[in-house]
Parts: sequence; structure tokens; C-alpha cells
Amino acid sequence: MHSIDLEKLRYIHTLEAATEHLYGVINPTAAIKKALDFAITGHEGQFRRSGEPYIIHPILVASIVGTMTEDESMVLAALMHDLVEDTACTIDQIRSDYGADVAHLVEGMTKIDHIRDAELVASNSNEKLVVSALSFRKMLLASIEDVRVLVVKLCDRLHNMLTLGALPPHKQHRIAEETLVVYAPIAHRLGISFLKKMLEDLSFHYLFPEEERKIDSYLDTNYHAIELKLNAFRHRLYQMLLENGFNDDEFEIIGRVKHHYSIYLKMQRKGIGIDEILDLLAVRILLKRPLDCYTVLGLVHLNFQPLSSRFKDYIALAKDNGYQTLHTTVFDHTAIFEVQIRTYEMHKTAELGVAAHWKYKSGSSGINLDWLNNLQYQNESVEEFYELIKNDLYSEDISVFSPKGRAFTLPRGAVALDFAYAVHTEVGDKAEGCLINKEKASLLSELHNGDIVNIITGDEKLPRCSWIDAVKTSRAKSSIRANCNARLRNIDAMSGINILATIIAANAAQTEHWLEHTHCCENRSKLAKESEKLKEVVRKYEDEYRQRSRFKGFLRSNRFRLKSYQFGSLEFLSNQTVSAAVFDYCCHPKTGDEVVAFIHNAKAHVHHKMCKTAGAMIERHEPMLFVRWVTQMIHHYHMIVSMQSAKGALADFLTELAKLGCDINSIELGKEKQEYIQLCEIEFQNPEGDINRLRGKIEQKIKVIQFFRTDDAYRSR
Repeated sequence: MHSIDLEKLRYIHTLEAATEHLYGVINPTAAIKKALDFAITGHEGQFRRSGEPYIIHPILVASIVGTMTEDESMVLAALMHDLVEDTACTIDQIRSDYGADVAHLVEGMTKIDHIRDAELVASNSNEKLVVSALSFRKMLLASIEDVRVLVVKLCDRLHNMLTLGALPPHKQHRIAEETLVVYAPIAHRLGISFLKKMLEDLSFHYLFPEEERKIDSYLDTNYHAIELKLNAFRHRLYQMLLENGFNDDEFEIIGRVKHHYSIYLKMQRKGIGIDEILDLLAVRILLKRPLDCYTVLGLVHLNFQPLSSRFKDYIALAKDNGYQTLHTTVFDHTAIFEVQIRTYEMHKTAELGVAAHWKYKSGSSGINLDWLNNLQYQNESVEEFYELIKNDLYSEDISVFSPKGRAFTLPRGAVALDFAYAVHTEVGDKAEGCLINKEKASLLSELHNGDIVNIITGDEKLPRCSWIDAVKTSRAKSSIRANCNARLRNIDAMSGINILATIIAANAAQTEHWLEHTHCCENRSKLAKESEKLKEVVRKYEDEYRQRSRFKGFLRSNRFRLKSYQFGSLEFLSNQTVSAAVFDYCCHPKTGDEVVAFIHNAKAHVHHKMCKTAGAMIERHEPMLFVRWVTQMIHHYHMIVSMQSAKGALADFLTELAKLGCDINSIELGKEKQEYIQLCEIEFQNPEGDINRLRGKIEQKIKVIQFFRTDDAYRSR
């Protein structure tokens, strides 16, 4: 395996040097030479911000790809990955000249760029991490049909990071942040550890320069002491192996200091200084056979005192991405060392991850890409998606087992219900209890490495909305959220019918029939959640009622008029008298909970929406009231919309915003005004906390260019 010399790549600035480097790491086939000439011609006259010819970038990206894989299609795609985007070249032309496989990869790269341009906010915006996370999801979804696209994209980003110095500081920070949040986790999950570390450290340089300086200062100051400790420990290991029957050509011992970003994360997570990091120093022992790894582990533990809590066997229980290594931590005099023991074959997979599959055609890479399927959830908010990334991609893993011995990899801290969803979504939805190591346990019991878990299921789906914060995996959270949302929609739809039926003094079947006949409210749940919609439907019923009545002149004009009644923080709408509000003992909801209300003897009886007693009452179509909390939190939003330059367009749009309960703080009209279109920038307040739901309503009326919460906890202003 070739190694990537970052410093050498950083100082290649001519076409000749770039071509020489490329041909030094790959076999220059006729197809590669042809593609290189094609790329040179296509990018002729184009230059990067640094002033160097643009063609140097795709050549060096191809050389990075070439060090990782012998897949010619990937190298060709790297050479031509910017042609479709930046030149007159088309995908059809590439398909005709280089085949469908290369065209497929180039198209995947182009697709990622298009999604990034569309979804990632501009570099002069204050938005950063959560928007990048959303972009990351969409890039994954765009590339999921062929993981090779991701590998080439990672190499492209690595070279971009190497040349970041030519950009202004705000763009350096922006691109480094995107790299750390979006691309490094992809490399991590694909098992390409050397690429992950390079991307992290290059990003760290721009994002945390002061912290980098402190770490460098410590390592420089203590360089000789560190080298002495590493060399002394390596020598003792070397002698130990020779004395126990190993020949010096059967193993290799590599000493290293952990990379900068890894050191920084340990300091941050544990609140310690660099001198307090236990496993700052590490050695890696490479061997020929898996059995030798366990032999050496025994020798290490017999000769050095191990920290028993720090031992991990990833050979017997490999990670999802194929990573296999024995990890242990031992004392040696006054120093502590992390020791990794693996075979040379395991080392290839550990360094290259999925790319090992194409570089070494042994079929032993064992890469499992099921994790990609776990990220294909479309409806979570940006905040939820960022939690998904943090939980799924940056947590340590544990391995637990089904009763039949099937291994499942879960994040540390996962509970039995996470395991149930990992087995199958239906198992999680219907889980009623579990056995952990043959003992009865709660579904919220935390699992530990090696646990054997047996899930007991029932016949019905159980929503478990209050458990969403207890589970750790995105699959469990997304399934629980989907079940709860479906249940809430069903409750709202039935409640809407009951509320309207109570107002018009009809039964539920008659009310449903009238709604279907008039088509005035296709979404029944709106009647239980939107007061204006309820009033609109009631007015329509009243108009029809008056028209068909034989005694129009004797009708009381206020028969269907809804009056607001407020008791504490709750508001009710009814055409009947409401004298008081009571919370039933069966659920007693707290302020802000999702609630429903029933009317009995002029009193409003309030229940939690998920209350079983309330559910039975709803299904029996008992009289109900519209209810909502009036002490809602107000959220602050910033929005830019594209508006037609037509008379009255702004007034019409502001009217629509008013209907949605938006309180306007400021408006700036006419930014980048064109002949027929102008941009309108608006800041407003709204009680709606779900940014996706609110944006969806607004987008039904107008094209939204940018939309975010200015009080979002994930934003840095």
C-alpha cells in the first residue's frame, strides 16, 4: 500500500509534477492517459484561487484515489469529476468514450455537488453545523447506490483541504467545519481511518488554531521524553517477542502519538489537560496470522500490567465496517500505552476500509454497509438529524447477541429497545418485554458488550412516545417518532370530527358524510388543531343550514358562533357554555402536553392525547371541544423569499403570514431586484416550534430561498 505524503501533495503546483506524481502511484493505462489528456483539454484556461492551473486538482485527487484502490473506473472518475460541472463536457460523452461505469461515478460526484450547492447555506451566513448535517444526509442518499462515489468524494475533499490556505479566513473556517461534520464521519463509518484522521487534523488546524498551538507546544517541549518512552517500550516488546519464538521478519512494531484532533476530543470530553491523557502514546503490533494476535496479547498482559477496563476484542467481534484489531492498555514504568494488535491483512482493511475491497481482491474485507440504510429517514428535523449523526457515527460501539448467536453492533449506552429495532422495525414496534442473559429485564435496560438479548413481542404496535429520549439509535428514534406521529394524526382526525359534531349537534357519521360531500376539509386533523380552519368549516355549515331551513327568519344568528373560554393556560372554543376546566386523574397532563377536551355538564374535561381513557372516549364519539394552550413559547425566524414584482404581491403574502400567526418584526424588500422577481427578507415571530412544518405551510404560498430559526440552540450568531 502506498502512503499519502500530504506535504509532497501540498507543494505540487505544475502540470508536469502532478502528472509525474500520478504515474508514480498508479499504472498509467491507455484509458488513464486518454482521460488525463481529455481533462487537461477540458480545464484549459481555468485556474484555482491560488493561481495554479485547475487541472492540477483532479490529477492529484486521482493520485490520492490511486494510492487507495486499483479500481481504474474510480481513478478515471477522479480525473474527470469536475468536467461536467465546469466545462462543456456531458455525461453522455463520458459514457460514450469511457463506459457506463465511469459515467455513473462522475454523475454521482456531480449530483453531490448539485445537492451541496442547493442545500448548503452560503459561506457568509451564520448557519453552519446543523445545515451541514442536513446536507450530509442528502449527499449520502444521493450516493448510496454506489459507495465508490463517496470514496472519490473524500479524496476530492482531502485535496481541497490541503489547498485551503489560498482562500479567505471565513471560507477556510466554513469549509473546515463542513469537512469535520460532514466528510470525516463518512470516512470514519466507511472504515478509512487514515483518511478520517487527515481530514480531522486538517480541519482542526483552521477551526481550533489556539488549541492546535497548545498541543503542538506540548509535543515539541516533550518531544525527547516522548520519543524515549516510545522507543524504550517498543524495544521491550521487540525483545519479548524474540524471546518467545517470533522471528524479526514475522512482526512489525510501530510507535505513534495520537493525532491532534483525537487528543483534543479526549481533553474536551473528560475536561483534562494533555498531560492527563492516559493513552497519549500508542504502539501497533502487526503480525501474519490471527492466532499470533492472541498469543502476543497474552505475552503483553503477562509482561505488563493491563488496565482491564480498556480491553476490546474487535477480531472476534469485528465492527460493521470490517475493522478488526485487539485493543489493550498497559502500564510500563511511569507511562501508559495503548497497544493495538492486528495482522497485516487486518491493517489494510483498518487503514483503507471499504477501499480495501477494490485494492486487494481477496474478498476478505467483510465490509457491511447496512448502516447506510439506517440513515434514510426523510422527515426528521435538522436538530434531530444532528443528534442522529452524533449518536450513530461518533459513539463507541458495543456488540450484543440474539439467542441464536447473531451479533448486532449498537452505540454505547443503547438499551434493549434499540436492540429490538436493530433486529427488525416490527420487532421494536411490538416489543413488550425482554430477557437479558436469560433474566427478565426492562426494555429500557442499558446493554453491555456481550449481552444476549431476547425480545418478547405482542400483537399490537405500542407508540411509546415518552421513550424517544431513552433510546440511542436513529432507527429506534425514527420508528418511535413515526409511530407517535401516525397515532397523533389519527387522534386529531377523530377528534376533529367529534368537535365539529358537537358544535353542529349531529352524530359523527352524519358529520363525516357532510364533510365528504362538501370537500371543505380534506384533512380532518386540522379541525382539532387550527382554530381558523374550524371556524371556517362551521361558517360553511351555518350558511348551508340557513339556506335549507324553512324557518330562516326565526334562526338565532349565534347558534353556531364559537366563543372563547379561558381557564388558566388553556383556551377552549365552543358554542356551548363552558363553566370550568378539570384535569382527569387518569393522566393529568402538564402544561404544553398534547391534550384533548370533552364537555360534560358544562365542564371541560382535559386529557393527554395519548391517554387510554381519552382514546376510548374519542372512539365512542363523546362530545368534544377545541382546546389549545395559550402560553406558547414564541420562536424567532429569519426568511428570504422570492416574490413576483407585481402590485399587491407583498400585501397578499403578508396576509397569508398573518393567517399563520406570524408577527412581523422587519421587512427588507428589493434585494437583488430583477425585472420580474425580487427577494424579500423578513424576520418574524411564531409560536410554531417545528421549523419544517412552518416552512412547509409557507412554501405552499411562495418560493422560500432561505429559512432558519434565529433562536436555534445549534446556531452560532
